[in-house]
Amino acid sequence: MRKNIVAGNWKMNTTLPEGVALAKEVNEALKSADAKCDVIICTPFTHLASVNAVIDSKLGLGAENCADHASGAYTGEVSAAMVASTGAKYVILGHSERRQYYGETSAILREKLALALANGLQPIFCVGEVLEQRENGTYNDVVKAQVEEGLFQLSAEEFGKVILAYEPVWAIGTGKTATAEQAQDMHAHIRSVIAGKYGQEVADNTSILYGGSCKPSNAREIFAKPDVDGGLIGGAALKCADFMGIVAAFD
Repeated sequence: MRKNIVAGNWKMNTTLPEGVALAKEVNEALKSADAKCDVIICTPFTHLASVNAVIDSKLGLGAENCADHASGAYTGEVSAAMVASTGAKYVILGHSERRQYYGETSAILREKLALALANGLQPIFCVGEVLEQRENGTYNDVVKAQVEEGLFQLSAEEFGKVILAYEPVWAIGTGKTATAEQAQDMHAHIRSVIAGKYGQEVADNTSILYGGSCKPSNAREIFAKPDVDGGLIGGAALKCADFMGIVAAFD
């Protein structure tokens, strides 16, 4: 059975003291909450070890990225092994901001994915279309290509360790949100693409998260759709009450 998951992506926000305080707050809130989903926070690299020291096992910890090399002369990069050494268990890969601003290609992401898996990290692999692709009707083909080019080199066993996240890029930080029906349609499409490669059982066991301006006010409707297994949360993950409000959408 696939898991319901709410994962926070803090992006380039919070200083170390602020991040530790937020992690503590979420951790305490989770202790008293009857969460019906797995809960993960993905923090800046600088925070990982310190945050890991103040949370318990109910709250998962992830990084927002890792390098496409195992080690070496790559100044400023952080390897998958380094991430794993902090106690983090997850890593976001292929986020639209990494693709758009830093030129990450499917070839780069395949390297990152292999290194993440080799170091015991569970990838949260992002796919999604920009506004022009939504408007010109190519969005299904675009997302299908991202899934195939980024993930289909994996064995079925390896693929079973991957969490997917669908990001309608036109709905990130814009205030726009895909309707629950649009989210469901794309999630079902992604699941069908997976089934075509790995079979229906693997597809049915793959968690696919929605990642576009999800808030406490719309999370319940989106999460109620049969192929939506939770959310990858940006801005709302920076306030404990908002983040826990989204966690509470599963009841």
